[in-house]
Amino acid sequence: MLEITEIFGPTIQGEGKKLGSPSIFIRFGKCNLSCKGFEVEYTTPSGEKKYSCDSYYAADSQFKEYWTKYENFEEIINEVKKFEPKNYKPDIVITGGEPLLYWRDDEFQKLLEYYINNFYNVTIETNATINIDINKEYQKKILFSMSVKLSNSAESLKKRVNPKALTNIIQNIDDKYLKFVLSKECIDTSKDEIESILKQIPHVNVYLMPMGDTIETLNLNSEAVIDFAVENGYLYSDRLHIRIWNDKRGV
Repeated sequence: MLEITEIFGPTIQGEGKKLGSPSIFIRFGKCNLSCKGFEVEYTTPSGEKKYSCDSYYAADSQFKEYWTKYENFEEIINEVKKFEPKNYKPDIVITGGEPLLYWRDDEFQKLLEYYINNFYNVTIETNATINIDINKEYQKKILFSMSVKLSNSAESLKKRVNPKALTNIIQNIDDKYLKFVLSKECIDTSKDEIESILKQIPHVNVYLMPMGDTIETLNLNSEAVIDFAVENGYLYSDRLHIRIWNDKRGV
């Protein structure tokens, strides 16, 4: 059973290596992290106030009743086709929640295989805490955007950083990168945290991204994160979708 919170597009990829690329997003429900430290306030269907990332409706299982359940991958492909332009193939972005929770599901693998074998560019956005089996050629052609969480997520180090899982992806996937979300307040502690993580894994490109689910909060953090990236030789990624659409969903 594949549980999806939303399929939307075509729009642009708003962050990371493929920023600006025309894309269709397939957002899966379920996550193994809660990331309360990102401080996006929301209310659950039962009326409980909580804090998480800006994809809380995909990460928090209390929203499960609003997720669409798909029995097989063809149903998802048919739904995605409703959004596809007729004159080109957009990137397919598999996101969440945490999509690698479905990695061992045969229908999930068939979905990935279909898009790779039909010459789509596929990105998986993951927190990279789950160690996966990579033994198929089509799997190696997926771009892995690994958003590894720092202490500002309020998750424990053991839960948010898995060097074995990261090393596995870096060594076996052709195209991959790390992405860290920083706020102005956590810049000082983030330097040592990032360096510690990088010492435990093979070389990989690193993008830094400002924290913020609204234009206002993004603006508060952007300049400090840019300065930190330039000072330390990291790449910078903006959050272009927030710049354009603020906190609107499904764009």
